[in-house]
Amino acid sequence: MSEQKTYSVEGMTCASCAQTVEKVTSKLPGMKEASVNLATEKLSVTFDETQLKEEDIITAVDQAGYQVVTEGTHLQYDIDGMTCASCSQTIEKVVGKLNGVKTAAVNLATEKMTVDFDPSILSSQEIMSAVKDAGYGAKESLSQEDQADLDKEKKEKQIKNLWKRFWVSGMFALPLLYIAMGEMVGLPIPSMIDPMMYPARFALTQVLLVTPTLIVGRSFFTIGFKALFKGHPNMDSLVALGTSAAVLYSLYGTIMVLLGDSHFAMNLYYETAGVILTLITLGKYFEAVSKGKTSEAIKKLMGLAPKTAIIIRDDQEVEIQVEDVELGDIIVVKPGEKIPVDGVLVSGTSAVDESMITGESIPIEKKQGDTVIGASINKNGSFRFEATKVGKDTTLSQIIKLVEDAQGSKAPIAQLADKVSGVFVPIVIVLAVLSGLVWFFLGQESWIFALTITISVLVIACPCALGLATPTAIMVGTGKGAENGVLIKGGDALETTHKIETIVFDKTGTITEGKPVVTDVITTEFIDKTTLLQLAASAEKGSEHPLGEAIIQEGERLNLAFKEVTHFEAIPGHGIEVMIDNETLLLGNKKLMVERHIDLSSIESDSDSLASDGKTPMYVANKEHLLGIIAVADTIKESSIEAIAKLHRMGVEVAMITGDNKRTAEAIAKQVGIDRVLSEVLPEDKANEVKKLQQEGKKVGMVGDGINDAPALAQADIGIAIGSGTDVAMESADIVLMRSDLMDVPTAIELSHATIKNIKENLFWAFAYNTLGIPVAMGILYAFGGPLLSPMVAGAAMSFSSVSVLLNALRLKRFKPSK
Repeated sequence: MSEQKTYSVEGMTCASCAQTVEKVTSKLPGMKEASVNLATEKLSVTFDETQLKEEDIITAVDQAGYQVVTEGTHLQYDIDGMTCASCSQTIEKVVGKLNGVKTAAVNLATEKMTVDFDPSILSSQEIMSAVKDAGYGAKESLSQEDQADLDKEKKEKQIKNLWKRFWVSGMFALPLLYIAMGEMVGLPIPSMIDPMMYPARFALTQVLLVTPTLIVGRSFFTIGFKALFKGHPNMDSLVALGTSAAVLYSLYGTIMVLLGDSHFAMNLYYETAGVILTLITLGKYFEAVSKGKTSEAIKKLMGLAPKTAIIIRDDQEVEIQVEDVELGDIIVVKPGEKIPVDGVLVSGTSAVDESMITGESIPIEKKQGDTVIGASINKNGSFRFEATKVGKDTTLSQIIKLVEDAQGSKAPIAQLADKVSGVFVPIVIVLAVLSGLVWFFLGQESWIFALTITISVLVIACPCALGLATPTAIMVGTGKGAENGVLIKGGDALETTHKIETIVFDKTGTITEGKPVVTDVITTEFIDKTTLLQLAASAEKGSEHPLGEAIIQEGERLNLAFKEVTHFEAIPGHGIEVMIDNETLLLGNKKLMVERHIDLSSIESDSDSLASDGKTPMYVANKEHLLGIIAVADTIKESSIEAIAKLHRMGVEVAMITGDNKRTAEAIAKQVGIDRVLSEVLPEDKANEVKKLQQEGKKVGMVGDGINDAPALAQADIGIAIGSGTDVAMESADIVLMRSDLMDVPTAIELSHATIKNIKENLFWAFAYNTLGIPVAMGILYAFGGPLLSPMVAGAAMSFSSVSVLLNALRLKRFKPSK
């Protein structure tokens, strides 16, 4: 029985690594076929399972010095019930401990969990059950569009619910605060509930007013105590403990008042519980509104896609839902309409606005054979195209997935907040209890004073701001990158990018256009430029050489009339010999001219000058004389010089890697201001050259566009793929530049700097807030004659800290690349 398997192989850095893995696996008895894809780092095998076991394959690769990882499943879940960083930390721990789970990452800001696991060991249902057992809800995320609609609906519902809860709480908490505190600040209290004359009425009125606040804020208690009893206390646990202590003590006082001890009437804390719950609910409302704003990038991308498409069925135009479009369908697009999916033009011409995908503001001319991108806008002509990518495979869907994955990922800097949040809440509970006991026993204060201290510490110490500091900044940063045509695939890439010290650019198609063009035409006294180009273009019509193609295109651009070629002979390694108008013409390199005894002295200096500029001179002659030189070169992209200059201003070293000879490479490097040239590098050795730079202790970024760049992109600390390049290159990269504009390389670095700076600011304020707030709540200032922090002020301050972190993250929305 034949078995087919695919494995991820770690440790491969070059083509020889891939060949080694292929060799060792191919030699195994029972192996029918083994192939390695270096770009995707995948080993695909077909073997006879009666002769060969999977463990033998893994062992063979391991003995060759590489590591095999069996293909797992990558799923995303929506999580309910999280309120702070310790919630997300708890879920990560619980799921991470499950047998078969490779990685589990929870994003508090998006309320999503991403899990990589082995489906042969663990099921998705078991993962969801584990989350449920920890006190939270989990369900598999839906399709992109359905999920976006559901998330939007859920967020709107949550915001409305929190606003309603706040108003109900506030409506009862405000009169409760007035009744409890009014007399202390000289405000009149209704005589019918005067605490001196009617202490029982006074106490029972407060019970009646606090009850609705406790009911609408019951989720704090249900979630908080559930998490506490399961051994994973969170923010709600702190709030629940603090307010419960205040209410329970007040209920005890109320019972004592009803039993005749009126002294307790002035020592009730119902207003503390009511106002804390109201203020924290208001903080959660602002937090929910801010969170909604951080995910706008995804919503904008979702909104680009059209809902319907017109396709040809039985020679008739039929309108269908875009999700029903199949590969190979012929789709009709009229002026002003959005293109439904990716495809290739089969008839018609038009100009297409691709700015929403690539950021390129000028509409691009499209003709038969050209590709079109789904969600771009057809400006003027009508055309038909064949669908080549549909559903999740379209460019837009891939962009959305990249942004979603990036926003759900964690930067290494987030691990600091995670570790602190994981141990923070238990420590706070211990500190709160100890503080109360110290003041009661050593400070000789009353139970009421000690309880006030305990409640203040529990409420002010919530680590919510810590948990939001990193994910919100990453969400806004990656979303802003997508707006600027820079797709960053994860938090790790976003953080590492700002550390880059050396950027290595591939030459062809990256620094240069990748298409040879005619740059210079130099003639002798025997001919003019137009005639020389006309003869050369006519001669090259029968050639398939790329340089010849450049001359033909130049002739077509100038609308030259092509002459008839009556004889054509290719001379390998030298050029061609043709006959036009009964005259023999020679087109080729210097070797051909020397062989045919053509005198080159008249323009030898011009030829040397062209070669030193990185251009390839093509000589044109008849049987007796040299007629001229046509120089062809791969032209430099307009943005290359500017981008490299900007990188230099940022203190980044710039290198160029190419297979070209040293002279040509250095000529290009000189034109664009490259610091370091790595020339005559074979495609399979590019990754090794990047490795050498890393061995110098540098953080290296690699920019490329071709299949041969994929290993180097994977080897670099940060791989940056040009959006017009191959799918393999884009798969291997950490960042994709959708506009194929090199100016987006410094933009990516600037965005990384801005995001990391924002995260550090958030973490600083979150840490500083808790570091300063807890001692004040514990009564340190009071011990030296200063003020005592009220639990109500603590509740307001705690809510403000979370909102301030979110507002700071939203400042990234104003990011603009520097000039």
